[in-house]
Amino acid sequence: MFPNLLRLITRKPPASYDRSFVEEVRVPRERRRRNPKIDRLFAVGWILVALKTAFVIWAVPRYHIPFSAMWVVIPTLIFAALCTALYYWRR
Repeated sequence: MFPNLLRLITRKPPASYDRSFVEEVRVPRERRRRNPKIDRLFAVGWILVALKTAFVIWAVPRYHIPFSAMWVVIPTLIFAALCTALYYWRR
């Protein structure tokens, strides 16, 4: 603690100051392949979203629930589409 305090007061850089910088960064040019398990997971997720949508559209009028089924269906579709878009459009 005290050496850091003295360095702050004297404004003297440490001896390893010049060596602590990153000299080179390499970024691979090829894209990584997508994981087929995750693609299947998204397909299963969309099937579940479709089943939920069909169930909600059927159940709301059948059981006389006093709100529109679209209050459940639309946010579900929006969030599912957002998650899918973020996965497929990421770099």
